[in-house]
Amino acid sequence: MAKKLSSVLGIDIGSHSIKVAEVKTSGNSATVTAIGVVATPEGAVDYSGVYNSDEVGKALAEVLKASGASSTSAVVTIAGQQSVLVRVIPVPRMDVDKELQSHMEWEISKNIPFAETTIQSDYKVVEGGDPNSAEMDVVMAMAPQSAIDTIVDCIKKAGKKPYAIDVEPLGLARSMKSSYPQWAGENGVCIVDIGHSTTSINIYDQGNLVLPRPVPGGGEMVTRAIADAKQIGIQEAEDYKVGRFAISEEVAANQGFGNPFGNATQAFDGGFAVDAYSAADPVSNATASMSPMDELAIDPITGLPIDQPAESTAPTYANDPFSSSPAPEPAFVSDNLMMPVAAHSSDEDFGAVQGILEDLVGELQRSIDYYASRGGNVSRVVLCGGGSKLRGLSGYLSRSLNTPVEMYDAFNGLGFASKKVGMDYLNEHRQELAVAIGNGLHIAY
Repeated sequence: MAKKLSSVLGIDIGSHSIKVAEVKTSGNSATVTAIGVVATPEGAVDYSGVYNSDEVGKALAEVLKASGASSTSAVVTIAGQQSVLVRVIPVPRMDVDKELQSHMEWEISKNIPFAETTIQSDYKVVEGGDPNSAEMDVVMAMAPQSAIDTIVDCIKKAGKKPYAIDVEPLGLARSMKSSYPQWAGENGVCIVDIGHSTTSINIYDQGNLVLPRPVPGGGEMVTRAIADAKQIGIQEAEDYKVGRFAISEEVAANQGFGNPFGNATQAFDGGFAVDAYSAADPVSNATASMSPMDELAIDPITGLPIDQPAESTAPTYANDPFSSSPAPEPAFVSDNLMMPVAAHSSDEDFGAVQGILEDLVGELQRSIDYYASRGGNVSRVVLCGGGSKLRGLSGYLSRSLNTPVEMYDAFNGLGFASKKVGMDYLNEHRQELAVAIGNGLHIAY
């Protein structure tokens, strides 16, 4: 990052699709000059990370060519359970220049959750906060070297240069600052990115990320549920979901939530001010396979590995409000956030996906309640990602959570000047491009 760029490619590699957005800046304004979305090669990426950089690089090259993007440098998201951990941690207030480095080296060394011990890491003090408090928040990010090498390899095989490696919550924060600057002064803005196989729940205060959680589950689960209920193929079910399925305006989630998605979740903390990772020394073009990661019990709040008794076969959390263990009352649940709801919809299609949607509500409610237990209050919930395009979803979540829910538009406040695609294409993929655009805005902030 020796020089400031005026144009860059923002890239978001997901398990279902690869999204690209070219962003050019001039003065204080930013314009999206190219966009593209292409299907991710089958088996190349899953919720854990990228596994086949050859196929991903080839698909990325194709979508960049089709989009008409001309920038040579790229900012790409690194994501996945085995690929990255980002946390905001409180540390004793100390001299940033003289003491913080040695303290953070210790924090990073004790918090590595990966089987691979060769990592890349970075940290930065989160801006804002009470200067008189005994602690300050620091964003800490780490990723296995193999995951970094793999994601860089994807960019190089697409014929581009890696400018920086970023993480999803920071890209969304950057997008929010550009498209909704008024939210940067609010507390409790919850941006929910519903992807194909993972949903990221991110709560921001004053533009700073304070509670991020990726949870397993996304649009794929809805498609498969429809396919099973109607005894049709996956593609036919996807077409039905996109073209005909809608959630009734009368239904909301049942009160009380069971075990959302049935799996432990990993905390995904990150702060707004950090510049994430910059591309450093050149790495080999040879494909870097990701090291297998031992199965870990990860505390969904702290993001730390949790020791388990030898005889245990499931993660146990001493103070985890998101635990799947049965309890008389869910921890931190606020009665005033719940409302009377309908138990089911008269639409027979809704019955096929009701449990999945209620699990999503459960994950959101647990995040909101935990944030409230720490003195916060969610003022709005905003949806993005391909899974958010399910018709009627925002209203369903709003009724279920008794909180305003709206759709996020990453193009709000930005210019659009693509030579290859028009507004119809933009509107078709508007919800999917938030992270890619946020990555492209890396050069603006």
